[in-house]
Amino acid sequence: MTILPGPDCTTMAEVRAGVDQVDRDLIALLARRFAYMDAAARIKPSRDAVRDEARKAAVVGNARAAAVEAGLPADDIAALWDTLVEASIAYEMRAFDQHRSS
Repeated sequence: MTILPGPDCTTMAEVRAGVDQVDRDLIALLARRFAYMDAAARIKPSRDAVRDEARKAAVVGNARAAAVEAGLPADDIAALWDTLVEASIAYEMRAFDQHRSS
């Protein structure tokens, strides 16, 4: 099935195909993001350096600003990014431990 832009969809099948494609794209992007978490875990000198609240606030703030610019609900996007960053920190903690135990 051809994936149509959202505004061009006229059936739920077209909408669902588009959403499913976006979800696949998001997973690919998350894989790229988490590869950076692996690199950070390898590079950071201590486990205490994994959690950086100032950086987290900046990342969530950047997402909020981008959401506003895109006309998306900023509070919802910020909450989503907060969850993403917390998951990334947890992943990086595990990766940090793995790098040090190898």
